[in-house]
Order: sequence, then C-alpha cells, then structure tokens
Amino acid sequence: MSQIASIIGQRIRSYRQLAGLSQEKVAELAGCHPTYVGQVERGEKNATIEGISKISHALGVPLSKLFENIDDTEDLQSEMPSKCYDLILSRSLSEQEQTYQILVEIYKLKEME
Repeated sequence: MSQIASIIGQRIRSYRQLAGLSQEKVAELAGCHPTYVGQVERGEKNATIEGISKISHALGVPLSKLFENIDDTEDLQSEMPSKCYDLILSRSLSEQEQTYQILVEIYKLKEME
C-alpha cells in the first residue's frame, strides 16, 4: 500500500488508542466493520475519503488532523519532520508537553555553545 495510506493508518491507530477505544468500538461508531478499521490502520486498505471521514468522526478527530504534515516525497530530509510528528502524536498530551520541554532545553543548550 502507499506511504500515505500507512501514515493515515498509523495516525488513526494513535488517535484510537489515545481515546481508549477498541477497533470494534470505532467500527460501531463509524458504521463499518472492525476488519475494515484494522485494515485501514495497518495501511492494507486503500480507504475512501468517506471511510476515513466516518472513522475520524467516530474518533472525534477533525479529518484535516489526519492529513496534517504529510509529505509524499521520498526525500529523507523532508520525511524526518513527519516522522517526528507521528511519533509525538502517538503519545499522551502530558508526554507531548514533556517532549516539547525537552526539545526546548536542548536547543537552549545548543545556543549557549
């Protein structure tokens, strides 16, 4: 499957887990089959915008959030910020705030050099 399908699937899984929902519950709320949700999360299913929209609505996440900061180039330099974004997205809000503070401190130290 495409890199975009994989990224969207990972983001859906992250938001689902942060919400504490099972694939079955998301499927029920979205009006689709649990197998479909699993396939979308694993990037195995090339989902339609309608399908992704139903899932994002079930998660209470704006559709636009799932598509933020996606770069479809293979350039590692442009891919790295997206990888960082996805890694931080998969963490709780508290962990996201801690990560941000750590990065701020690292950059402060570098400026002192």
